[in-house]
Amino acid sequence: MTQHSDSTPIGLLTGKVVFITGASRGIGAAAARLFAAEGAAVVLAARSTDALDQIVKQIRADGGTADAVPMDLADRGSIRAAVDRVAQLHGRLDGAFNNAAAIQQPGPLDTTSDEDIDLQFTVNFRAHWTAMTAEAELMRGTGGGAIVNTSSIGSRRANPALPAYGAMKRALNSITETAAVTWAGQGIRVNGITPGGTATEMIDAWEAATPGIKAQINASSPTGRMAEPREVAEVAAWLLSDRASMVTGAIVPVDGGAGA
Repeated sequence: MTQHSDSTPIGLLTGKVVFITGASRGIGAAAARLFAAEGAAVVLAARSTDALDQIVKQIRADGGTADAVPMDLADRGSIRAAVDRVAQLHGRLDGAFNNAAAIQQPGPLDTTSDEDIDLQFTVNFRAHWTAMTAEAELMRGTGGGAIVNTSSIGSRRANPALPAYGAMKRALNSITETAAVTWAGQGIRVNGITPGGTATEMIDAWEAATPGIKAQINASSPTGRMAEPREVAEVAAWLLSDRASMVTGAIVPVDGGAGA
């Protein structure tokens, strides 16, 4: 299958203020660049502000609008403060891409540590709940908006290699659907995406812990390869745009057919 090539921007997000978590690397960094190229004013959040500053400089050099805010997903106050900073910078929020996540130490269910379970709950579930409620509150003030949560192909089936990660991502799917129904009348759409194997630093870390996992992921995909971060970000961009105005409560696979 032909490798993906960067698309020509069409102004898909022109005039929108979009908040992106986990924006310092991988899918989040790709989304930052893509959303800005598509016309959004982006506010980028992550713990690694040095990496964020470099992305902000690149976007501004290309004529885009970008700012960086520090955020720790394990700290609910930090999450709310980051969303408050969006309000201070722009006075509104039109889109949010909740993409940040933590990977667990790979291993079977009965050897997964309590610490790993706690981390997965804190970062991959509770943090998204906190972020979504803060984002929705800001969106209500200006007529609504759209939220996209990054889940995982591992949430859609048994996940013996990453059981706590898969469980919390499945829980994320549930609150994504619930939020979509709860907030639809307020003009807020909420969707999720479930990427399959994606060529990010997270996969590199998994490969280091479990050599051969990249080859296994490639072999499991009908495309014979992992996604590039930009390919996943493209789907999030569409879901955040007005082109997806009737799409809410969807959990969209972005896995090259691996889950089919």
